[in-house]
Amino acid sequence: MGSFFAKTLLKWYPLHKRDLPWRHTQDPYKIWLSEIIMQQTQIIQGLSYYTKFTKNYPTVKHLAKAHEDEVLKLWQGLGYYSRARNLLAAAKYILKEHNGKFPSTHAQIIALKGVGDYTAAAISSFAFNLPFAVVDGNVYRLLSRVFGIKTPIDSSQGKKEFQKLANSLLDVMQPGIYNQAIMEFGSQQCKPVKPNCEVCPFNDKCLAYNSNKVSELPVKLKKLAIKKRYLNYFLMIDKKGNVITQQRTKKDIWQGLFELFLIETEAETDIKQLLKYKPLKLMLSNEFTLEKGKKNYKHILSHQHLYINFYTIRYKGTFANSYHVTATKKLGNLAWPRAIDRFLNFVF
Repeated sequence: MGSFFAKTLLKWYPLHKRDLPWRHTQDPYKIWLSEIIMQQTQIIQGLSYYTKFTKNYPTVKHLAKAHEDEVLKLWQGLGYYSRARNLLAAAKYILKEHNGKFPSTHAQIIALKGVGDYTAAAISSFAFNLPFAVVDGNVYRLLSRVFGIKTPIDSSQGKKEFQKLANSLLDVMQPGIYNQAIMEFGSQQCKPVKPNCEVCPFNDKCLAYNSNKVSELPVKLKKLAIKKRYLNYFLMIDKKGNVITQQRTKKDIWQGLFELFLIETEAETDIKQLLKYKPLKLMLSNEFTLEKGKKNYKHILSHQHLYINFYTIRYKGTFANSYHVTATKKLGNLAWPRAIDRFLNFVF
């Protein structure tokens, strides 16, 4: 099956592959960029970010010399911002430890911050044609269906089992093309929902298809517990046109991004109750005007549901020096979470 499996994929790939910019290069830096950007991101969205990053930072040395705020601003809207911070940290490490030359061995690549087994295998094989098999969501799905594997893909046993199988199927003579092919096949042919099994070249050998269990595979063990959070943001503007802003520094969502004055509550709270909160009361010693808010904005993350309310307060005084303020005309220079950025664009 191994030889047939690889030959079938390699025959299918040139006829069906998408034309993507990182498939026209063996530059490990650009391949690394594409892999990090495309994590948890659809191709149609990630393409523009890949173009922006390669234009602004054409080499790993350019990226290493960038400021974190600049990188986060360029990343704005893509989500999972730890990827951007890890990208910058890894670039600085490459500049320091490898004199700005992207490492060329699997061991060196997997040592980079933010690079795991899959990403290291992808870069190693795509850029250097090293024989390391990739196992991503597309590969899990394809292998579980074709070989009828019911072991949960998110269990330690499952990860070992699938990696061992992927290693045994790898075409070691052309691992880069093979890895591209197996991922593309999983993405475009063996889709999560309603795959076109009737024209699949594996349908006569696919155990899931022949036992009518395609929709049951792959198996997942864990279900993420969804946490609900209630974020009440205040656009506080004083008579000089300054806005109170703050940077999120804790290890939480949106670390390193900017936000407006925030009151986080355990449940949905109305404005009357929010105005009683001590930090807000202390700020509003002078007269102010409360404008109609934008309520019940729901922002869904993989493990959290954020319920966001926005309120605008026109303060008739000026903010004390103890507050960090930003002129309204400079708000666009800061990196914001997507929800806040949309609100600011709505207001201004």
